[in-house]
Amino acid sequence: MVKAIIEKDHYLTRLFAGNNQLVADEDVNNGGKEKGFAPMQLLAASLASCTSITLRMYADRKQWDTGTIEVNVSIEKELHIEASRFERKISFSGALNEEQLEKLLEIANHCPVHKLLTKTILINTLI
Repeated sequence: MVKAIIEKDHYLTRLFAGNNQLVADEDVNNGGKEKGFAPMQLLAASLASCTSITLRMYADRKQWDTGTIEVNVSIEKELHIEASRFERKISFSGALNEEQLEKLLEIANHCPVHKLLTKTILINTLI
């Protein structure tokens, strides 16, 4: 469960998950003060962090030298088809061969957030 609380400060939102806290906000162009991640950045961060963790878990089990794993995610709206496109770029600073890189690409597509985002999503809102 994640809880969001917004008070009077335009659009500063405090986010809580267990003992952890984050701050979300909008950029200045959208009326915020850029004091935290914008909501779309949080969504991209979810995919990037889940991918990183999934790759690290797999590589550690295989004892592969990935070095640093870097995952960059951007989100673009495809207005002509009423869809959104996530672009995920993964890089490794370690020494990996082509076979290992192909397997890691496959593993990246198995991260839980990737699986969630590529399925039908239902949202039930209650008051």
